[in-house]
Amino acid sequence: MQMTQTLRGALYGIAAASLWGAMFVVSDAMMQFIPPFVLLSIRLGIAAPLFAAVLALQGCLKLPRRDAVRLMALGVLGFGVSVGSQFVGTSLSSAINGSVITSAAPAFIVLFAWLLLREALTPLKLISGAVATLGVFTILDLAQFSLGLADVGRLLGDVALAFAAISWAAYSVLVRRASERFSTLAITTYAMIGGFIFCAPLAALELRGTALPALTLEILAGILFLSVIAMGVANYLWNRAFALVQASVASLFLFAQPLVGALLSNLLLGQAITPRLVLGALLIVIGVLLALQSERQAQAAKT
Repeated sequence: MQMTQTLRGALYGIAAASLWGAMFVVSDAMMQFIPPFVLLSIRLGIAAPLFAAVLALQGCLKLPRRDAVRLMALGVLGFGVSVGSQFVGTSLSSAINGSVITSAAPAFIVLFAWLLLREALTPLKLISGAVATLGVFTILDLAQFSLGLADVGRLLGDVALAFAAISWAAYSVLVRRASERFSTLAITTYAMIGGFIFCAPLAALELRGTALPALTLEILAGILFLSVIAMGVANYLWNRAFALVQASVASLFLFAQPLVGALLSNLLLGQAITPRLVLGALLIVIGVLLALQSERQAQAAKT
């Protein structure tokens, strides 16, 4: 029975991370026609009402004003600043870099858990963050920039992706704190509303002098995938994985994101898997594994 539960958790987690890996490829292709914050606003504008409807059916939609504002502010950080940076970074850089660089987020969570939750910052956690950061800088290739050889736009995109990973780590820790009082569905719903409020004005600025493309079947499918599948279904599967297996184990499933993202980017978009990217990805994987090992040690010490 335990093996069946663990297997189900693994399938849920890997499926969610794989969908997020595919999300970078779809969003990269979509942003050839739709600006980043316009696409993000459309995505949130579709997903938020769906989540709100489910929350309303449960009779849990209404919250005290102060709590609602706090959760929406959380969404400004997560869905507005972080995912917005992710979309902008992907549009300037590439889907393959986006899927790999943002997978460093779990290693940065330990830092924010120390700053915001006062969790112990052990030497192993410090090493994990340093190794993951080294992996990000390896992909950024700042040496080329200093020599004037780099593609500045691509470099800025990679920097935005690194900021997306760091800000998502901060968001994740704040969600952990908020989950002590609110359900995951309530947090996600109000966070998406806050993200939409933040992104909509930026989308309006992007639309000035820019005409949106005709709504073809391909564009509609891309929007529905990003809004319903990558946000709604993937988040549900990820939450189910964490409900079935330990968090330290479930976090390992995130490695499906850069794997799927890199393979699909190479196969569908023709984006190269370079030695520098492989080295940076390997360092990020080691950093995240060290962070998870530190978490296991901390859990073992409590028992």
